[in-house]
Amino acid sequence: MSGALTLLDRLWAMHEILLREDGTSLLWVDRHLVHEGSHHAFAKLKDRGAQVAQPALTFGIVDHYAPTRNRGTEMAPDIARMIKTLTLNAEAHGIRLFDLFDPAQGIVHVVGPEQGLTLPGLLINCGDSHTSTHGALGALAFGIGATEVAHVLATQTIWQKKPAAMRITVEGDLGPGVSAKDIALHWIAKLGVGGAQGHAVEYAGSTIRGLSIEGRMTLCNLSIEGGARFGMVAPDDTTFAYLNGRPFAPKGADWDMACAAWAELRTDPDARFDRDVNIQAADIAPTVTWGTSPEQAVPVDADIPDPATLHSGKASAALAALDYMGLSAGKPIAGTPVDQVFIGSCTNGRIEDLRAACAVLAGRKTKVPGIVSPGSALIKAQAEQEGLDRIFTDAGLEWVASGCSMCVGMNGDLVAPGKRCASSTNRNFQGRQGRGARTHLMSPAMVAAAAVTGQITDVRPLLQGRAA
Repeated sequence: MSGALTLLDRLWAMHEILLREDGTSLLWVDRHLVHEGSHHAFAKLKDRGAQVAQPALTFGIVDHYAPTRNRGTEMAPDIARMIKTLTLNAEAHGIRLFDLFDPAQGIVHVVGPEQGLTLPGLLINCGDSHTSTHGALGALAFGIGATEVAHVLATQTIWQKKPAAMRITVEGDLGPGVSAKDIALHWIAKLGVGGAQGHAVEYAGSTIRGLSIEGRMTLCNLSIEGGARFGMVAPDDTTFAYLNGRPFAPKGADWDMACAAWAELRTDPDARFDRDVNIQAADIAPTVTWGTSPEQAVPVDADIPDPATLHSGKASAALAALDYMGLSAGKPIAGTPVDQVFIGSCTNGRIEDLRAACAVLAGRKTKVPGIVSPGSALIKAQAEQEGLDRIFTDAGLEWVASGCSMCVGMNGDLVAPGKRCASSTNRNFQGRQGRGARTHLMSPAMVAAAAVTGQITDVRPLLQGRAA
């Protein structure tokens, strides 16, 4: 390729096998991650009498249906069947499986980076929309549908049209109590759920460079909630430090060569984007959703917007959301009572997230119940070594095993109809956490603040004098 290149240009060219006349590329897939929901694709292979093309590049992980309690006892029949089906498919095709009792089990988008399966420059697919998480390490990562999963299993390739390039630049220092989750909710509220539609988003700027890999993963995870095809952050020394020593990362001389190659995965200074968005970190506050879409979000110290002030396309959706959520326009979002809380998910279930919540919870008692589900078994073990589990349980929250849990409710962890949950997850759609459930998205620290006050609360006063 010639001319000034974006990170997207470089990654795409590295994986393009051929380009059709209609502009669709056949791409090589370096890592394919599958979970219980991939059973449809395996069934398609079986119907064709086909085998997995590259079993060494495919990894299975039990997460969506993983029980977070009493794993050694009898599971609900539907849950047991889904997990057993993945186990049998992995065995039949020689796929490495992180099963329910694997010491490295966890949520697929947590385990991939944690194990070093996610590396800069790789193309990573999974039958899950939040595969964009892996872009935080400079990978080309996006979710695919069941038919595409079957195609990748059978050929280790995928047909895709290259998206337009978009850059979101965030400059400056984040204020106290403001996190990557708030950056994401801020830009999605600003641009809308279609604000990045048809684009691959590269995050740049001093604020992004200052984020940990955990924070970058949260940001890339939520990219699709703003309509993006996927999100990316160029790899840097922070990336290399995170990956060094991971089980599947290169070792020895290969590590040095890999780092040198990864350092070239960047956007040229004069590269042009189809869309450029600039945000000042100082303008971002702890943010919380009030409606049934991630774009229906406001700073915690703001009022719930009046639908009459929105343009017609958004007004009707806002009215419906307020009705479903049982809220009134013009009132402060802070002070809204909650019935329970949830901390976890592929968005905010990492060790950094648990520490942030514990900075609020330490020495305090919760006024509402809730559960904390670490993103992986290894994170759970680390949190227990650091004593975080005791902070959660002493405060009054339930400490459970790793899995998708209450984010999507497939394993039985649900919010009851009409109940309101302060949640560190990624989606607040109607029924996402259970039929009739009302979900407010926010950072783990904000969830902790809601837990100790029993209502949506600005976390910043609760952090004064504490190490956030």
